[in-house]
Amino acid sequence: MADLNSLQDLATSNVAETNAAPVHVQKLDAHGRAYATGKRKDAVARVWVKPGSGKITVNTKDYTDYFARPVLQMVLQQPIVAASRDGQFDIVVTVAGGGLSGQAGAVRHGISRALTFYEPGLRSVLKKGGFLTRDSRTVERKKYGRAKARRSFQFSKR
Repeated sequence: MADLNSLQDLATSNVAETNAAPVHVQKLDAHGRAYATGKRKDAVARVWVKPGSGKITVNTKDYTDYFARPVLQMVLQQPIVAASRDGQFDIVVTVAGGGLSGQAGAVRHGISRALTFYEPGLRSVLKKGGFLTRDSRTVERKKYGRAKARRSFQFSKR
């Protein structure tokens, strides 16, 4: 009977351990940087975050030169401002694929993930802002018998 009770105690303790919230730990490389990948549409951004003066470099250019439109610059800054870490991190980004808007979204996603790897305490703030969720909307594929994904060929009566 004692064996049965001890087995039940083990089973309940295992259930409690599996239902516990996951523990997020700091993930840094050998150079003290946090790395993350961000994606949006067809764009993929590789992001490295390290402590610094707040300089953001995208494909070896300053982010204001690479993303000329103020809206895209604002999109890029959103996770940093939400986490109130403006001017505390140097961010290096390489981004490829898609257009400028998709690239800005990918960089935003990558910065958010890298910040959570560097400072796990920021996860709740960034999650609440929706910055950690990958926007899964992509271009619908073209179907046969159609001009585009949904558009029919032009109808001709004669």
